[in-house]
Amino acid sequence: MAKYDLLIRNGLVVFSDEVTQTDIAVKNGVIVKLEAGIAGTALEERDATGMYIFPGVIDVHVHFSEPGREQWEGFETGSKMMAAGGCTTYFDMPLNGIPSTINDRALLEKAEIGKKKSVVDFALWGGLVPNHEKDIKGLAENGAIGFKAFLSETGNDEFERADDYTLLNGMNEISLLGKILALHAESAPITNWLQMEKQQKGLVSPDDYLESRPTIAEAEAVERAIAYAKLTGCALHFVHISSEAAIVKIEAAKQEGMDVTVETCPHYLLFSHQDLLEKGPIAKCAPPLREKKEQERLIQLLIDGKFDMISSDHSPCPYSMKDPTIYNLFQAWGGISGGQFTLLSMIELAVNHNISFSRVAQWTSEAPAKRFHLPTKGSIQVGMDADFAIVSLENHRITEENFFAKHKQSLYLGHTFPCQITATYNRGRLVFNNGEIVESGSFGQWLYESDKS
Repeated sequence: MAKYDLLIRNGLVVFSDEVTQTDIAVKNGVIVKLEAGIAGTALEERDATGMYIFPGVIDVHVHFSEPGREQWEGFETGSKMMAAGGCTTYFDMPLNGIPSTINDRALLEKAEIGKKKSVVDFALWGGLVPNHEKDIKGLAENGAIGFKAFLSETGNDEFERADDYTLLNGMNEISLLGKILALHAESAPITNWLQMEKQQKGLVSPDDYLESRPTIAEAEAVERAIAYAKLTGCALHFVHISSEAAIVKIEAAKQEGMDVTVETCPHYLLFSHQDLLEKGPIAKCAPPLREKKEQERLIQLLIDGKFDMISSDHSPCPYSMKDPTIYNLFQAWGGISGGQFTLLSMIELAVNHNISFSRVAQWTSEAPAKRFHLPTKGSIQVGMDADFAIVSLENHRITEENFFAKHKQSLYLGHTFPCQITATYNRGRLVFNNGEIVESGSFGQWLYESDKS
C-alpha cells in the first residue's frame, strides 16, 4: 500500500530563505515530509529534477465577473487560467458581478458559484459603497476576506466610488471588525476634471489618457486615505500602486507604525506607456502604464523592499471593449487581462535583476498569506497545504493557444518569458500539467469555510 498520496522528488524547492534540492511528501492534501531521499511510495510520484518548486501563488486581486457578467470571465475559465499560472489561491473583487458583492446575500450567492466551478481555492472581497455601510458587518460575519473601495470612478454603475463620508463611516466599521480595506487610490476630482478638460478639446489619444491620470492623483488619494485611517484605526491595503510619489507616502505611514500594506502589478513592472502608444486599448489600465523612467523607479522600489506583494489585477472584458480600432482611449475598458502571468513575470524580473527566487516567493505567496491570515498557505513547510507551482527555466512565448482566459486578448500576448509553469498542485491535487488543465472536477475551496472547520 502506498505510504503517501504524492511524492515530488529532486526538485529545487524555494523556501523563504534558500533554494534547496529535496523531496516533498504529501498526504491528505498536506505536506508531511521535506527531506532528500524520502523512502516509500506514493499514489503519484513526480521527478522534478532541474525544476523549481515555488509555493502556489496567492493572488489577492482578480476580477471574475460572475454572476451577471460571466461572458467577461467566470469562475470556471478564470480559475483554470490562474492554475495555468501557478496560482492556487485567488481573491475575487466585488465590483464586476451583477449584483456586486455589497451585502451578505450577494456574497453567499457568489460563494456557491465559486464552490461549484473553481478548480483552485478562493476568497471573496466585500464592497464598500455609498449607503451600504450597514452591510459591512454581515459581509464580515459571512466570510468576506476584506473590503474594497474606489476613490475614483469604477466604470460600473452597480458599484459606486466611495465619497469621503462613506469612506470614514466604512473605515470606522471595518476597524471595529478587525478587517482590512483595499483601496483603488486615484483622486476622482483630479481625474474627472482632467478627463473632462481633455474630452472637451477632443484630446483622446494615449498621451491624453496618461495625462488625465497623473501620479499626483494617486499620491493625493493615498495621502487622504492614510489621514482617514489615522482617525479610524482602519488597516489599509493599497492596490496596484504605480508611482514613486504614492510609495513615499505609504512608506512614511509604515514608519509611523500604521497598519498599511501595498501591492503593485506585473504590468507596471514589465511594460510602460510606450506599450499603450504601440498597442492601443489592449494596454489601457487604471492607473495607467507609466513612462519608462517611472517604470524603472518602480522596479528599484520593488528591489528595495517597498512593495509588500504582487497581484495581477486581472481585469478582463469582451473583445469589443478593447477593440484596437477604438479611437477615443477614454471609451475603452481600463483593465489588463493577465492573471496567468504573475509568477512568470516576477521570475523574469528576478533573472534580469539578480533577485533571489525566495523574494519572488515572498511577494507572490508568503506576504499575502500573512497579511490576510491564511495560516496553512504561503510557504512550503511541513503541515502546510500542498500548494505548488513547478517551474522550468525554459523560454515560453505567450500565444492564444496557451492563454487560458475566456477572451484571448492580452497585453502579454507575444511576450516571451524565460520560464514556464510545468505543473500546479492545489492541496496535493494536480490541476495543471504540461500545458493542459487536468479535468478532475471543481475542487477549489472557499477559504472562509475551510478556515471555520
